[in-house]
Amino acid sequence: MTERKRRKYGPSTVARLRVVRLGEFGAFLDAETGSTSDDILLHKTQQTREVTVGEEVDVFLYLDPKHRLTASMKVPRMKEGQVARLSVINVSRDGAFLDVGAERGIFLPYAGMRGRPQVGEVVWAKLYTDKSGRLAVTMEVEDELRRASKPATDVRVGAHLFGSIYNITESGAFIFTDERYIVFVAHKEMQERPRVGAKVTVRVTYVRADGRLNGSLREPKEKALVSDAERILDYLESHKGRMPYSDKTTPEIIKAKFQISKAAFKRAIGHLLKAGRIEEKDGWTLLVGRPSDADGEGA
Repeated sequence: MTERKRRKYGPSTVARLRVVRLGEFGAFLDAETGSTSDDILLHKTQQTREVTVGEEVDVFLYLDPKHRLTASMKVPRMKEGQVARLSVINVSRDGAFLDVGAERGIFLPYAGMRGRPQVGEVVWAKLYTDKSGRLAVTMEVEDELRRASKPATDVRVGAHLFGSIYNITESGAFIFTDERYIVFVAHKEMQERPRVGAKVTVRVTYVRADGRLNGSLREPKEKALVSDAERILDYLESHKGRMPYSDKTTPEIIKAKFQISKAAFKRAIGHLLKAGRIEEKDGWTLLVGRPSDADGEGA
């Protein structure tokens, strides 16, 4: 009797297998172990077309709820080594799973993450085969995007570009634009720390000699001054024309209340004082032209 071969195929892999027989629930594929009991079911619901005995089909292999090796003709849309923006479909204590178009999500281990992606987010990721022979994805795509990028030509300082963040480091964020430019944004040029994978509009602040760009996620100072002033006025309008915040208030409180820096707050307050829109009295900032009760309840 011929000795039975060890199982050749495992889950989370793509293989080309031969159809050996048809059954009530679908087709059975040769697992190449020498035993028909190891044949892999390609269920009718997992077929993208009818198959016939003897033909070879490309399938994605995965474990069904009973941990049996099962096949699907819904294979990944991307090849190994390719990079794409992929949706996060599940997060577990061991990592996450991304949608590559296969029957099941592909595992993203924590070691390959950039930040902590959440369900529903879309991130840059690369498909690869791990040490166990299974397909996996990683968000470590810096080298691939650098090779795929092109030098910025005819881009002027002040131009606005649209792209997505693929990494955030201690220095700042890196953006891959729709034009395939790479833009670096220092932390001081971000009003809030964005999520890795987020789509953003970035303003070009410097064109580097190597064709890459520096940018900012903040508005230009002139426009930001107006926006910050309006934010303060809106706050005053909704708080009976008064607030206990001034240039003496701590940066932490300013950030929590207005989502701007202490420096930006002071510029906006100065602008409103000069314009006669507000006044400062007894530690309070008051909206000019509106009665206020400085002895009442605090803001």
